[in-house]
Amino acid sequence: MADVISYREAVAEGIAREMRRDPSVVCLGEDIGEAGGVFKTTAGLFKEFGPERVWDTPISEQAIVGAAMGAAMTGMRPVAEIMFSDFLACCWDYLANEIPKVRYMTGGQVTVPLVVRTANGGGLGFGAQHSQATENWALTVPGLKIAAPATPADVIGMMAAAVRSDDPVVFFEHKGLLASKGALPPADHVVELGRAAVVREGADVTLVALASMVPLALKAADLLSGEGIEAEVVDLRCLVPLDVTTVLTSLGRTSRLVTVEENPYQGGWGATLVSVVADEGFTLLDAPVRRVAGECVPLPFADALEERVIPTVHKVVAAARGLAAY
Repeated sequence: MADVISYREAVAEGIAREMRRDPSVVCLGEDIGEAGGVFKTTAGLFKEFGPERVWDTPISEQAIVGAAMGAAMTGMRPVAEIMFSDFLACCWDYLANEIPKVRYMTGGQVTVPLVVRTANGGGLGFGAQHSQATENWALTVPGLKIAAPATPADVIGMMAAAVRSDDPVVFFEHKGLLASKGALPPADHVVELGRAAVVREGADVTLVALASMVPLALKAADLLSGEGIEAEVVDLRCLVPLDVTTVLTSLGRTSRLVTVEENPYQGGWGATLVSVVADEGFTLLDAPVRRVAGECVPLPFADALEERVIPTVHKVVAAARGLAAY
């Protein structure tokens, strides 16, 4: 059997591979050194690379991202950790107003090749300020790439692509996936940003998902299969660049679309994707499009209530079943 690695271990492995390959790669964030990160996603990095390249910072998101921006503009490739994606709000001026605009405003003379990685998403009962899926925040800002891997192999491959990118990348690691396991990819594994993956083939309905919604969509597809409905599951992997081609190709086979997103329905990425499909693939559709998304409320602590707010297998099955019968 091939070597197996957890999603959590894959984060550290992906960073370590790039640090070994390129001496200009450094890491910074709160408790990422000796402590190995609050989610243990940087375990082993401090031991291997030392305080020269793994920097423990004060508890200041502005300091972390500001220092990363300066380092990136002067020749380094920083990988900065913001502990919870909710805390991106604390350094939003840098992330929305400064970092994505430098390359454009200098006519390409200055690049900002940095990765801001963060623990994202709900389902673990962490409450309203520590459970948000915030990809849709970053999606409103031109100039940022947005990556959200669903498997350990994709964590490693997309981390390699993110670190090597000359544009800033916000890299969302889903808290609900940290314990999941998968195959350890080969040493030179790189997954191009902006390339979606068809992770299950089907002819009846297309389910498009991201991050923790991918295994959820796969479970829904298994249940639907028992009812004679074969769902194709597309893992978007990235929101910027957005692989519309793979989605439209899938729709050419299925003619029905359900987006499955943890972001709130209001302003979620599914709305953008659906509007592009309406523009570019309207004739492929034989039924209305459906969006299964988070409710527009702050996330509750209680698991029974949180389940009411974020997508579930049952909600996806019901949406797909309705479209299949349309």
